[in-house]
Amino acid sequence: MSLLHVFGFGLKVGHLLWMLYCWVASMISVNWFINGEFKGAEAVLLGHSGSKMWLKCWDKFSNYSFNIHHQYYQYVGSKRISKTWWRKLLFSWIIGWILASISIFYYMSFQATEKRMETLTSICDERARMLQDQFNVSMNHIQAISILISTFHHGKTPSAIDQRTFARYTERTAFERPLTSGVAYAVRVLHSEREQFEKQQGWTIKRMDTLEQNPVHKDDYNPDLLEPSPIQEEYAPVVFAQDIISHVVSIDMLSGQEDSKNVLCARKSGKGVLTAPFRLLKTNRLGVILTFAVYKRDLPLNATPTERIQATDGYLGGVFDIESLVEKLLQQLASKQTILVNVLDTTNQSYPISMYGSNASNDGLEHVSLLNFGDPFRKHEMRCRFKQKPPWPWLGITTSIGILVIALLVGHIFHATVNRIAKVEDDCHKMMELKKQAEAADVAKSQFLATVSHEIRTPMNGVLGMLHMLMDTDLDVTQLDYVRTAQASGKALVALINEVLDQAKIESGKLELEEVQFDLRAILDDVLSLFSGKSQDKGVELAVYISDQVPQMLIGDPGRFRQIIINLMGNSIKFTEKGHILVTVHLVEEVIDSIEVETESSSENTLSGFPVADRRQSWKGFRTFSQEGLIHPFSHSINLIVSVEDTGEGIPLEAQSRVFTPFMQVGPSISRTHGGTGIGLSISKCLVNLMKGEISFASIPKIGSTFTFTAIFTSGSSSSKKYKSQQINKMSNSVSSEFYGMRALVMDPRPVRAKVSKYQIRRLGIHVEVVSKWKQGLSSICRGSNAINMVIVEQEVWDKYLNNSTLFFDTLEKIDYGTPPKVFLLSNSISSSGANISTGVCNMTVIPKPLRSSMLAAALQRTMGVGNKGNPCNGQLNSLSLRNLLLGRKILIVDDNNVNLKVAAGAMKKYGADC
Repeated sequence: MSLLHVFGFGLKVGHLLWMLYCWVASMISVNWFINGEFKGAEAVLLGHSGSKMWLKCWDKFSNYSFNIHHQYYQYVGSKRISKTWWRKLLFSWIIGWILASISIFYYMSFQATEKRMETLTSICDERARMLQDQFNVSMNHIQAISILISTFHHGKTPSAIDQRTFARYTERTAFERPLTSGVAYAVRVLHSEREQFEKQQGWTIKRMDTLEQNPVHKDDYNPDLLEPSPIQEEYAPVVFAQDIISHVVSIDMLSGQEDSKNVLCARKSGKGVLTAPFRLLKTNRLGVILTFAVYKRDLPLNATPTERIQATDGYLGGVFDIESLVEKLLQQLASKQTILVNVLDTTNQSYPISMYGSNASNDGLEHVSLLNFGDPFRKHEMRCRFKQKPPWPWLGITTSIGILVIALLVGHIFHATVNRIAKVEDDCHKMMELKKQAEAADVAKSQFLATVSHEIRTPMNGVLGMLHMLMDTDLDVTQLDYVRTAQASGKALVALINEVLDQAKIESGKLELEEVQFDLRAILDDVLSLFSGKSQDKGVELAVYISDQVPQMLIGDPGRFRQIIINLMGNSIKFTEKGHILVTVHLVEEVIDSIEVETESSSENTLSGFPVADRRQSWKGFRTFSQEGLIHPFSHSINLIVSVEDTGEGIPLEAQSRVFTPFMQVGPSISRTHGGTGIGLSISKCLVNLMKGEISFASIPKIGSTFTFTAIFTSGSSSSKKYKSQQINKMSNSVSSEFYGMRALVMDPRPVRAKVSKYQIRRLGIHVEVVSKWKQGLSSICRGSNAINMVIVEQEVWDKYLNNSTLFFDTLEKIDYGTPPKVFLLSNSISSSGANISTGVCNMTVIPKPLRSSMLAAALQRTMGVGNKGNPCNGQLNSLSLRNLLLGRKILIVDDNNVNLKVAAGAMKKYGADC
C-alpha cells in the first residue's frame, strides 16, 4: 500500500503543476485579449440591449484577471525568485519523480509476481487434487478386493479363489486402479500352522529383510534364491499376487522392516495404512504399499484393537509406483513443460522423504499443496515451481520510464517558462522605455507639424491673396495664364498641408468630429460647383441624386462629410476621361428593403450609357447588411449609404488590397501622371469609422470604380435648438417658392439621368413629368389637361431628333391655350454650343450641367420672367453694386504679418473701403 500512496501522491502533484502551467498560459492570452481587443468588443456590445450589464461584467473579469496576472509576474515570474531557490526546486522535482518512478516499477513488478504466484497456485492445487482423487479411487477398489477375498476365500470351504483366478481378476480390473502397480494378498499364518501351510502350498515361506539389505537389479532377481523366513510367532506370506508382481509370492511381509510395521498397524486400526517410500523389489523404483487387513465376517463394528488382531485372516496390499503415476498424471495434463512438481512424505518434518521430482529451482517461487491419501498417520504434500525464469516486467519498466520522461518534460517546460517570463519581463521594460521615447517623438512631431503648418499657411495665404489681386489687374493672356497656374499650385499645396495634418491627427487619435446642424443637399451642391469646371473641361457628366427619404437637415460634422465626398469625387475626376461620375445618397433601409434604387451594370441603365461596377459588390462585407441591430444603434439616428461611381480606368486587381493604405498608390506612374499623395482614401476611411460607418469599393479595370460608405447622423428636425446651425450659402425658400405650381416636362431616354434631372427640378417646387421619346412629350403637351410651363430636353434627344426638325417648335407655337411652354436644353456645355442650335429658334435656353438648384433657379428666372425679370444687365448691375458695397467706409486692419495686411487691405479696397 505504501507504493500505491507514493504513486498516487506523485500523480496528484504532477497534475496540479500541469494545471498551474495551463493557467499561466491562459492568463497571458486573456491579458493580451483584454489589452488588444477590448475596444472592439465594447463597440459591438454597445449595439445590443443590456450592453451596460455586459460591460460591467467584462470590466470586473478583466480587472480580476489583470490582478492575478500582475501578482503572478510579481511573485512567481519576476526576478524576485532567486536562481538558487528555483534550481533547488527543480532538483527536488527531478529527485522526487525519480523515486516515484522507482516505486512505480517495484509496485508493478510486485503485482506481476503476485499474478504469477496465483497462476502457480491454481496449477499446483489442480494437480494435487487430481492425484489425490485418483489415489482415493484406487484405494477404494483395493478395499473392495479385500472384501472379495474375505467372502470367496475365507468364507467358503474349499476356497473359490486361487492364484490364477486372483491374477486374472486383478489384471482385468487394473483400469479401475490407475495408480497401482500391482495387488497382492498375504495370509496370516501362526508358527504352529507353518509346516502344514508350506506342505499345502508346495513352497517355503521366504524372508524379505535380506533383500532389503542387499537390493538387486530386476534382471538378477530370483525368488528361489531367497532364504526361508526365520522362526517367529506368526507369518504373513503372500499367497495371491497380480502377474506384474507375482515375484512376491511366498515372501513373508512380516520379515521386512517397513512391511511388518505397515501390516501390524493396518490390522490394529482397521484402516488402510501406507508405508514410507522405499525401493520396490525387482523394479528398484521408489514406491509405497497400501495395506488393508482382511477380517472374519463376524467382527463387530466397534471391535477393540485386540479383537481386530484376533479376527485377522490376512493382509491385502496395493503397490504404488509414485514416480510412474505422477509422471503419467503430468503428461495427461500437458503440464510437464510448464512446472516442476515434487511429491514429498513429510511424516517426519525434519527429514522429509522425496517421492517424486528434483530439488532444482529457477525463480524462487514455490507453492505447497497438501495431499491426503487416507492414512492418518502419514503426511504428504506436493511442491510446484515454474520451470522457466519469469519474464522481464516490461510494463513496469515502460510505465516508470514514461512517467519519469513526462515529469522531466514538465520540469523542462516550467524551467523554460520561468526563463521565458523573465526574458519577456526584460523585453517589456525595454518596450516601455521605447514606448516612452516613441510617445515623446510623436508629441514632438505633432508640435512640429502644428508649428510648421501654421508658419506655412501664413505665407501661403499671402501668396494666394496677392495672386488673386494680381488677377484683377490688367494682364495679357500669357500673364493671366501664369498667375492662374501659380494660384492652382498654391491651392494644391494648401490642400496637401491639410491632408498631412489630418493624417497626423488621426495617428495620434486627436481627430474629433463636430456636432452641428447642416443641409446635406446644399453641401453636395457646393461640391458639384467645385468640380463642375474640371468635369466640363473633360466632357465628363457629373450628377448628384439624393433620395427624398433623406431628411433636409442633419446633425453631424459637415466639414468632414464634405471632405470624404471631395476625396472620392476628386479621385473619380482624376481617373475618368469619359462617361460620368454619379453620387447617390440613400437611407440604408431603402437599400435593404428595395432593389429598385440599385444601378445595374448594364449600359442601358446608367447615367451616361457606359457600363459601371455594380455598387452592390462594394457593400458585400458591410455589417450593416448582415445584422439588423446595427442599422439603428442609437435613437433618432439616420443611417446613410453614399455611393460614388465613375467610368474611369478602374483599379488593377493586384493593387486593390492596398487602396486604403496611407501613402500607397496604384503604381509609381500615378503620382507623376495624376499627382496626389496617396492618403486621401486612408483619411476618408478613418473619417467614416469615426462616423460609425464602413467603406468599401468595387472596381473593374477599364470599366470603372464604385466607392460606397455608410455614416450615422442624427435628424436635425427635432433638435434644431440644441445645435448651432451651419451657415451654408444656398437658395432661400423665397426664391424656390416662385416656381410652386409650375409643371415641367423632361425628355430623356435614360431612366437614371431622367431621375437626376427630376430630383433637381423638384427641389424648386416644380411638378415634373418624364417621357423617354419626344413624340410622347408632344402628345402629353397637346392633351392640354394640365398646362406645361416648361419643356426640358436632354442633349441626346436634341442631337438625334430635334436639331433639324421644325415640327416640334411648330407644334408648340400652335397650342391654342395659354402661353406656349418655354424650351430648355440640358447640355454638358463642352460638346454643345450655340452653333449647334438652329438659328430659327430664339426662345430656347441652354442649361449647363452639372445641375445645381441655384444655377437651375437662375436660368429659369431669366427665361420664365420671375424674380429679377431676366434683366440682361443684371450681371453688370451686380458687379457695380459689389464694387460700391463699402464705399465711404473707413476700416482699420490689424495683423502681425505685413503680407496679410496688404492682402486684407487690397480686398477691402476692391469693394470701395478706405483702409
